[in-house]
Amino acid sequence: MADDIQEVKNVKGFQPRSVRYAKELNEDFAEGLSGLYSAVWADRENGLSKKNKHLLVFAIACSNLKTESAVKILQRLKKFGATSEEVKDTMMIAAWTGGIQNFTDFTPKILKEMERLGF
Repeated sequence: MADDIQEVKNVKGFQPRSVRYAKELNEDFAEGLSGLYSAVWADRENGLSKKNKHLLVFAIACSNLKTESAVKILQRLKKFGATSEEVKDTMMIAAWTGGIQNFTDFTPKILKEMERLGF
């Protein structure tokens, strides 16, 4: 399991709370959860890049008003080389899928973080 947990840390930048909590409950459960993270974020031939996967979860976080998560994902997008236009397109998709009111709610914090990160 140590390899899966390390891989999750490499992608996320930290060990997710869910993995930490799972380990406290049951080692096999933690191993399974770490394996899920590793499977989702693995690089596969002809698959989505990590940048594209992060763009997807960024759109979902924004459209579900998970602004704190979206800000963290935005930081990961910077690491994986996302462009300002890619982030803006993703925000527009989030507005399309989550509604304009959600867009109004999540955008101020995201724009502030984009400015801080130099997008």
